[in-house]
Amino acid sequence: MAERDLVNFLKKIEQLNKISELIEKNPTKKKELSACNNHEDVINLTSKWGFEIGKRWGEY
Repeated sequence: MAERDLVNFLKKIEQLNKISELIEKNPTKKKELSACNNHEDVINLTSKWGFEIGKRWGEY
């Protein structure tokens, strides 16, 4: 894995971990996330929360 890919991979993991922490502490956000019907819904919702998880770690 190229260094750039590794950095992006680790950033994505960090973002996902932060989302996990957020929904565990906030039942409303957990409910919003569970109401998502597909991947696109999840990306759109978490983007509103300030997270960037839409790109795959190998995409630039």
